[in-house]
Amino acid sequence: MIFNKETARQTAEVLLQINAIKLSPKEPFTWASGWKSPIYCDNRIILSYPPIRNYIRETMGKQIEELYGRPDVIAGVATGAIGIGVLVAEYLGLPFIYVRPEAKGHGRKNQIEGYIEAGQSVVVVEDLISTGKSSLNAAKALKEAEINIKGMVAIFSYGFDVATENFKKEDVTLHTLSNYESLLDQALETNYISQKELTTLSDWNSNPSEWNAI
Repeated sequence: MIFNKETARQTAEVLLQINAIKLSPKEPFTWASGWKSPIYCDNRIILSYPPIRNYIRETMGKQIEELYGRPDVIAGVATGAIGIGVLVAEYLGLPFIYVRPEAKGHGRKNQIEGYIEAGQSVVVVEDLISTGKSSLNAAKALKEAEINIKGMVAIFSYGFDVATENFKKEDVTLHTLSNYESLLDQALETNYISQKELTTLSDWNSNPSEWNAI
């Protein structure tokens, strides 16, 4: 869920400004899953814009403190949230670790990179939530290492029902700076999309696995 409606609007606005989120209802993207999508989100581009990355860093850092208090460590989900996670940890003056999708097959064979002790608390930082599968995979690795997960924060969520169900099932609390609904509201208000395109984008969001552009 979003923490603050005004923050959700402002975040959607800056993501659209730097084309971190691209809307293309007429020429949809193809995701790795095979889904056809009229939207593509690449929050890593935030790192290339100092004013925007500072806004995200400070807003996310303050949100973490308000929602969860100060954890012992900030944990980023590899690879997309490593950069953002480092920025947030620096802002809060906290240690940082990151979690790989799976353990390395060589060297120390770590899945969790960085120093953390069993019993310590973390807030997990993610850049984007779709189904939540990769994010919750990281949470699982932390739980198995006996780390206390206070919650997770992300920049943006597509707002899929399956993600809500997955987070509830794994008992992980999620808050995001912005979401799909806020994005569409901002895109329509600024004439980034038309009313017809809004309908297409809304239809996709309600059933993304079966959607096809007309």
